[in-house]
Amino acid sequence: MESKQTNQVYQLYAIVLLPLLLFLTSISISCNRSESESESGTTPGTEELDGPTRDFVFNEGNKDFAQCHASTVAQLNNGSYIVAWFGGSHEKHDDVGIWISKGEPGNWSDPIELEKLREDPHWNPVLFTAPDGKVILYFKVGKEIPTWETWYTVSDDNGTTWSEAKELVPGDRGGRGPVKNKPIILSNGDWLAPASHEEGQWDSFVDISKDGGKTWKASEYIPMDRKKYEGKGSIQPTLWESEPGHVHMLVRTSEGFIGRSDSDDYGVTWSELYETSLPNPNSGIDLVKLEDGALVLAYNPDDKNWGDRAPLTLAVSEDNGKTWPYKHDIETGVPDDEFSYPSIISAGRDKVAAVYTWQREKVAFWEGTVDQIKNLSKENQ
Repeated sequence: MESKQTNQVYQLYAIVLLPLLLFLTSISISCNRSESESESGTTPGTEELDGPTRDFVFNEGNKDFAQCHASTVAQLNNGSYIVAWFGGSHEKHDDVGIWISKGEPGNWSDPIELEKLREDPHWNPVLFTAPDGKVILYFKVGKEIPTWETWYTVSDDNGTTWSEAKELVPGDRGGRGPVKNKPIILSNGDWLAPASHEEGQWDSFVDISKDGGKTWKASEYIPMDRKKYEGKGSIQPTLWESEPGHVHMLVRTSEGFIGRSDSDDYGVTWSELYETSLPNPNSGIDLVKLEDGALVLAYNPDDKNWGDRAPLTLAVSEDNGKTWPYKHDIETGVPDDEFSYPSIISAGRDKVAAVYTWQREKVAFWEGTVDQIKNLSKENQ
C-alpha cells in the first residue's frame, strides 16, 4: 500500500510539477537574456520588462533595399505607430524611394514602398499628425540637395490609403517645409515647419502656415556670425514653444556643437544663432516637448565636425533647454558604428517614442518614459 502511494506521488510530480518547474525556469532564463541584450546597446530586440521597449521595425528577411536612413515616426489614433524612411541601394542613388511600416513593437507590417515619383533619389521623409487626425508625409525628391523639391501626401485612414503626392510649394527648388523634423502647431494656431537650405553655405529658417498647411511663407534665415563660425553653417532645426509666442530651435551645425536660436514673435524673427553646451558631430537631432514642459532631445554627443554617430543619447531638460542634467545612451557601440538621424515624439503624457538609423541597415524603435530616462541616467553616473 505504501509503495503504491509513493508511485502515485512520483507520477504526479512527473506529469504536473516537473513540466511546470521547467517552464518557470525557461521564463527566468529568457528574461535574464533579454535584459542582458538590451543593456548592450547594440542588438535591440523586443523588450517590455521593467525598462524601455526596444525593437527593430523590420528584419533582414522582410526588406527589399540594401540601405535605409532618415526614419520618422508618428502615433496613430489607435495608439499604434507609423514609421517611414528612405531606402534603396545607397543614399543619393536613383533607386531610393520612401518606405513605410505600421504597427507596434513586436508586430510591424512588412515595409512597402509608398512613394517613388520618378527615377531620382528620394530623401528625408517627415511624418506629422494634424489636429484633425490626418497623417501627412512630407519628403524630398531631387538629384542633389540644393535643388531638391518638397512633396507631400495625406492619409485620413491611419495610413491605409494615401492621396496623390503634390509639391508643397509648386516650382520651388532648394526645399521648403520640414527638412528632417516634424512641424509644430503654435498657441495661435500657426503651423511652423523647421527648414534649411544647403546651397553653398548652410542656412536654417522656418516655414509658417496660417491656413493649416495649405500655403507657406518662409522666414528670413537665422542670423549667424560667419566670421566667428567658419564652417558650412546650420541645418535641420527642431522646434518647440515654451509659452505663447516664444518659440525656440536647436540646430545641427558644422561647428562641433548644437546651436540655438529664439523668437518672441511666433517665429517671424529670430535671435542670432548661439552655442549650447551640447556637442554635435554634424549629425541630425530631434526634440519633443511634453505636457509638463520637459524637453527630451535625441542626438549624437561627439564634438567633432563629421565626427562619430555613436553613441545615440537621450537628454532631458526641465528648464527650457538651459541645462540637460539627465542623459542616457540608448545605443553605445564603437566609433565606426552609426546610430543616427533620430525622430522623437510624445507617446502619452510622460512617454516618448523614437526611431533612428541602425547601421544604415535597419530602423530601430525605442519607447520609454522620462522617469525611465532619468533613472537610467543616474545608474550610469
